[in-house]
Amino acid sequence: MATPLRLRPAPLLLPPPLLLLPTLSMRSSILPSSPSATPRSPHLHPGPPPPSSLLLSLSGEDPPALKHRRRCPHLGLPPYQWWSESLHGIAINGPGVSFNGSVHSATSFPQVLLSAAAFNRTLWRTVAAAIAVEARAMYNLHQAGLTFWAPNINVFRDPRWGRGQETPGEDPFLVSTYSVEYVRGFQGEDDADGGSMMLSACCKHYTAYDLEKWHNFSRYTFNAMVTEQDMEDTYQPPFRSCIEDGKASCLMCSYNQVNGVPACARRDLLDKARGEWGFRGYVTSDCDAVAIIYEDQKYAKSPEDAVADVLKAGMDINCGTYLLRHTESAVKMGKVKEEDIDRALFNLFSVQLQLGLFDGDPEKQRFGRLGTHDVCTEEHRQLALEAVRQGIVLLKNEGNFLPLQKGKVNSLAIIGPAADDTEILGGDYTGFACNPKSLYKGLQAYVERTRFASGCLDVPCNLTVGFEEAVQVAREADFVVVVAGLNLTEETEDLDGCSLSLLLPGKQMDLVNAMQKAHLMFHLLKDPKIASILWIGYPGETGGQAVAEALFGEFNPGWRAITVTWYPESFTDVPMNDMNMRANASRGYPGRTYRFYTGEVVYAFGYGLSYSNYSYEIISAPHRISLSESSTERLIARKPPSLIKDGLDYLHIDEVSSCMALKFAIQVLVVNHGPMDGDHSILLFSRSSTNIKGAPQRQLIGFERVHTTANRATKVEIFVDPCKHLSIANEQGKRVLPLGVHVLELEELEHFLLIEA
Repeated sequence: MATPLRLRPAPLLLPPPLLLLPTLSMRSSILPSSPSATPRSPHLHPGPPPPSSLLLSLSGEDPPALKHRRRCPHLGLPPYQWWSESLHGIAINGPGVSFNGSVHSATSFPQVLLSAAAFNRTLWRTVAAAIAVEARAMYNLHQAGLTFWAPNINVFRDPRWGRGQETPGEDPFLVSTYSVEYVRGFQGEDDADGGSMMLSACCKHYTAYDLEKWHNFSRYTFNAMVTEQDMEDTYQPPFRSCIEDGKASCLMCSYNQVNGVPACARRDLLDKARGEWGFRGYVTSDCDAVAIIYEDQKYAKSPEDAVADVLKAGMDINCGTYLLRHTESAVKMGKVKEEDIDRALFNLFSVQLQLGLFDGDPEKQRFGRLGTHDVCTEEHRQLALEAVRQGIVLLKNEGNFLPLQKGKVNSLAIIGPAADDTEILGGDYTGFACNPKSLYKGLQAYVERTRFASGCLDVPCNLTVGFEEAVQVAREADFVVVVAGLNLTEETEDLDGCSLSLLLPGKQMDLVNAMQKAHLMFHLLKDPKIASILWIGYPGETGGQAVAEALFGEFNPGWRAITVTWYPESFTDVPMNDMNMRANASRGYPGRTYRFYTGEVVYAFGYGLSYSNYSYEIISAPHRISLSESSTERLIARKPPSLIKDGLDYLHIDEVSSCMALKFAIQVLVVNHGPMDGDHSILLFSRSSTNIKGAPQRQLIGFERVHTTANRATKVEIFVDPCKHLSIANEQGKRVLPLGVHVLELEELEHFLLIEA
């Protein structure tokens, strides 16, 4: 089975050491930074740059449309640009951000997939809050807006997806938790009750969006066929949490269709967000997602019908020019009513009011003192460094090869086209980093005699013209570090894995083999090719320092960390357009993600090593939960015995009148057996013995990150809400709580919990 090293940048140590540093995906479509230079999709038409800035009422003589970045003097409204980006730092993708003023750069934090591997809620919220400070400072300096379109909370369903790097990973619970922390940190705590906000965050892309361009399928026309079961337990949970718990003030509807209807025209889905989840913000389309409803998908019969479809469904603003050009005619034709526009206006202005846009001089407002001195601060750089430290994953460490001992390393070679390239460190949706340091420069700070050779001309590595030089550099070094993986020419927005492979691009693996053959002592190692592998993702501006620290043991990589399944190359036989999560043996379909996938894996979800060894002990956890014996009066709306008599082994969640009374805590003792102190990620899974069709094989129900001391034990508490964490979706897309035995899994430990009616 070939090992898919189609990683985002990562190092690899080959004997006498080749250290492979698989990189994360990167984004090739870096967009202009000038507010007037707006990136354009293949569907954008000539006219003002998207998105429109104000949707005006039809009252009086005002034209019915989206006013694109224009002001309305008679209403006293200034121009406003809705589109700014802040995925893992202030990005240049949206026209609302400019680095052409007194701020020329902003802190580049690790790409989301790497930060998510920390499994650290506090870290996620703190990073989002730091990005918000820099964003608000840039707003005060007229270099950014107040409404930012992040985070991306689509589940990373397929390893070939070009935008998987932007997401927290493949598990809905993990993605949901990340979304809440990001939004709370970014918008500010005061928004918990719908009060004032520091900034506006946007949950995207709603929903079932995770395909860019694969074979003949394009995100602009793709019809995602999704079962009710998959919708309920995979695609929707992150958005529900982002709104219910995170209180996000924006929701972006996606390009694709969902079961035959464009996402931006799915009134049932948008009504669910407002009616069931309590959404109180504005809904924006993805850029040109309205135009394609008529022009590409042929769903609407005319431009006016497309406009009517989305406004009546509940969309409020269009990133694009379609509403600007076609709303007035849609009104005259009777397809759009003034009440549709009034609703959109209300939602838009409500968010702007919460942001204090009309509160007068920004300098006299709560955040008015933020400025250039709050961007690219040392505090934020140290936070970015800590985020990389916590996200880096040690995948292999043959014979405890790492960490290296600084005093015993006289020379190093670092090989690979990404090794001395700072632009590759950010991934997609990035800006101009404050003070980026390449991996090569990072190692030089530890070992002065460090030499670099690219080996390949570029990351796609289609030629071997640089191999000879790289081999010579490697032969003269004590240790060899190879940086291998992807960049934005291989995966990005509007581009899924262009090679359609999970292996390293081009001749990168040949480069790795060439490095191995350059050493005469490789046979002394158990694995003649690679001693250690670190996955470093897209680490941002501090990646060079963090990787060097990891190699030389300045910190201990966290235990159990990758947030996606690493599949074998054979997984490329699975059609990317198949949205089914569950395996289907009758058609040879293996399923997706660790919850349902039935095939072999290279590395499982949650896998990761450490320089220390750990063991666990569950010191406190319930063995039995009896719904009928709960102290809460009328815990269950319908008497449980009838369920048992009817032969059912589950209870519908809406039949439980007090889920609060079922919550419990598990106390775990984590023992670090040394030799180093280190952070540790504890992942708690569950599985049930239910007969419900399509039940997950196992699912993540809790996690905590804790710092441990060598040769000492640390107590950790994980809280479980059975209604949320132990429930599953049935085939009708309804949440049910299985009765009977639930097995709680912590590494090799199993704890049996009986839930009785």
